Amino acid sequence: MMRQSWFRSATHVDLHPPAPAPRIRTLPAQPQELGLDLRRAAVVVIDMQNDFCHPEGWLSSIGVDVSGPRAAIEPCLALTESARAAGVSVVWLNWGNRPDLANLPANVIHVYDPDGSGGGIGDPVGRSEAVLTAGSWGAAVVDELTVADEDIQVAKYRMSGFFDTELDSVLRLRGVDTLFFAGVNADQCVLSTLSDAACLGYNTVLVEGAATTSSPAFCLEATVYNVRQCFGFTAAWQDVVAMLEESDV
Repeated sequence: MMRQSWFRSATHVDLHPPAPAPRIRTLPAQPQELGLDLRRAAVVVIDMQNDFCHPEGWLSSIGVDVSGPRAAIEPCLALTESARAAGVSVVWLNWGNRPDLANLPANVIHVYDPDGSGGGIGDPVGRSEAVLTAGSWGAAVVDELTVADEDIQVAKYRMSGFFDTELDSVLRLRGVDTLFFAGVNADQCVLSTLSDAACLGYNTVLVEGAATTSSPAFCLEATVYNVRQCFGFTAAWQDVVAMLEESDV
């Protein structure tokens, strides 16, 4: 990680201090093998929250099978632990809505409460006292995953984590240009954020197995196809972890 900084004294400011040497790695990926610099990479974990992944969270309480989202927990744990050990930034990008929903347009509210009967964002459902609301149990990352002190946490308010958030600024100020995407749902918030990242000029890699979904299987198949075809690359989570764990020697 190369955090933007200036070397300063009373008489001089160096706008371009010497950059550390790149840490080049090779990663098996589709549709092509990748060469990348770990100093310019970050792992972005999306929506691994109780409301999506816990058996007593919002999705499960409204009858959705959460075995798909829960399948991402173990790969995300390995991925984040390996990233930290390698000095690669870990970003937790989660729904964290205002209790008053003041910045949510009607179309977003509709997605989570389509008939207007309640049980959507901000409502009490199951164990969640306020679905996907900042500070609530439902919005917290599942207990099986650890958010470390050095990790970055960004709240989002749309399917894409780049809209109306500080995510882009945080990444650019850290010199990041390559993003590994994990979390849920792969075909919804993960894909929306990844496609926006690609449009903004980031190098994007969907980490297969660490990006899962509660949607039907064909949705994940289409997501993998479209990432490879239109937005970037895909790589197996085991291969990403192995790359992160390679020695610099």
